[in-house]
Amino acid sequence: METNTRDTPDLGQVAAGMARLAAGVDDARLEDPTPCPRYAVRELLAHVVGLSSAFRDAARKDSGPATNTDPGTVKWVLDDDWRTRLPRLLDELVAAWRAPGAWEGDTQAGGITFPAAIAGRVALNELLVHGWDLARATGQEYAPDEASLEVSYALMAPSADDPARGGMFGPVVAVAESAPLLDRVVGLSGRRPDWTARGA
Repeated sequence: METNTRDTPDLGQVAAGMARLAAGVDDARLEDPTPCPRYAVRELLAHVVGLSSAFRDAARKDSGPATNTDPGTVKWVLDDDWRTRLPRLLDELVAAWRAPGAWEGDTQAGGITFPAAIAGRVALNELLVHGWDLARATGQEYAPDEASLEVSYALMAPSADDPARGGMFGPVVAVAESAPLLDRVVGLSGRRPDWTARGA
């Protein structure tokens, strides 16, 4: 496996974590709430399927419906084949961002054109944060690697005080600087680190 560095982060660890969590979801939990207020587990998984496809194509510079659609306008529906489709998409996503040139130039995702170097970090962050969402919603353990956490933190921290930071993240939840890095990342994403399904 390639080294996960700040220059060219590798998505392998967070993708493997997402695949493990998804495999641990019982069908009986699909309607359970998640830390994303608009999503039950079912919609969260459908969103992960969609973002995996979109950011795979973004790495390939393959513009089309997957990359030029605003995710906020999509009604996420989980297809019956998600248990086989999601692991395959995650593998393709990782491979796409490991390909020569993936991190160079501009690309498109979510209907926005921006540097591929940022798009790859957004993809990593989406998997990491939604991995936390899925773990919390389904009662699974979650411990993403430190290098990926550092990438997510560096991506989100600069916009923490920006009221115009958009709909990608909710309002920042204050978390102590002494808290674990995962909790600080979760707070920057607009989630409460102590969220539980019981309190949803």
